[in-house]
Amino acid sequence: MNRIEKYFKSLRLKKKKAFGVFLTAGYPNLNLSKKILKNLPDLGVDFIEIGIPFSDPMADGPLIQESSEEALKKGMNIEKCFDLVSEIRLREKNKPLILMGYYNPIFSYGNKKFIKKAVHLGVDGVIIVDLPIEEDNEFFYDARKNNLHVIRLVTPTTNLSRLKKILKKAQGFIYYVAVTGITGTKSAKSLDVSKRIKLIKSLTNLPVIIGFGIKTPDQAMQMSTISDGIVIGSSIVEVIKNSKSFKDVYNNCLSFIKKMMTKF
Repeated sequence: MNRIEKYFKSLRLKKKKAFGVFLTAGYPNLNLSKKILKNLPDLGVDFIEIGIPFSDPMADGPLIQESSEEALKKGMNIEKCFDLVSEIRLREKNKPLILMGYYNPIFSYGNKKFIKKAVHLGVDGVIIVDLPIEEDNEFFYDARKNNLHVIRLVTPTTNLSRLKKILKKAQGFIYYVAVTGITGTKSAKSLDVSKRIKLIKSLTNLPVIIGFGIKTPDQAMQMSTISDGIVIGSSIVEVIKNSKSFKDVYNNCLSFIKKMMTKF
């Protein structure tokens, strides 16, 4: 059983919701990125999504795009992302680690090589934003053989026919994108999202996690009541960007995450 399955099963037994955090690897620099990521489990974060920087992140808003550009400028690449995973996994043995990014860097690295190394270092799942189900057979089946879950995105515009196709190849959990458009530009509204979550849950037993557009503790609480958990990302990147100095980044990030969890 994959670590994602084990951990989410334990949360369900405890009647708890999952709280996830996304951070771009290498932003604002490698050392600070590493320090923040390594300490997230101690805060009570249930799973971590590590963003692989890419030069053309089409689904990301200005904040995530900028974080990717900065990380790339400072030399971040897939190998260094794997180094981050390795250090986190040495410290945290049970909570899921997920790599999130675009297919171009993975394809350039090599599908089999990427999957083999990810699994070896303790990655539990991948989210590949721009790889549709019709074109992912080579990656998907090799990942499945190696017990690496491919996490699927579902959006507000995903129709029923396509949703059923996505769910047939879904593993780990469903990542529901709560807003249309790019990351970090809109806020999620629970009334709009609730109907979609009910529909998804009527078609699958997999946990459903809500991401995109969650910016306040109230939103985190509201979204968690209608799903199996939430993930925050752009709002943390914004905290990093608005920090006055590198010295402030670590404390500001941890304080913000604690604040987001207050009503969770």
